[in-house]
Amino acid sequence: MTYQHQQLAAGKWRELTLVEQLANIGSEVERTISWRSKNQAYSRLAFERALELIDLTLADSKNRQRCKEIARLREILGDYFAGDNVWKSTDQLWRNYFYPFNYTARAHA
Repeated sequence: MTYQHQQLAAGKWRELTLVEQLANIGSEVERTISWRSKNQAYSRLAFERALELIDLTLADSKNRQRCKEIARLREILGDYFAGDNVWKSTDQLWRNYFYPFNYTARAHA
């Protein structure tokens, strides 16, 4: 598999805490939202990067106890950005979900 985040996939991702991982995923989700009205191709690429980071998070052994929640996150993001939005997500919901991870990761940096 070819990764867009090659250094992260090579092992650097596992060095991050779960909070830092989710903050990075949140940044890609924010890019997906921001680009959606300006450039669909860029939005799609950001969404693919977010999915890639979620997959790296799921593969990280320290997150085993959180796999169910992380997998559900992937499912509902996919529903919102590429599906029928059965879960009735909104841009603001995703911003509210990821904001605490970004805040905490910055506070501990």
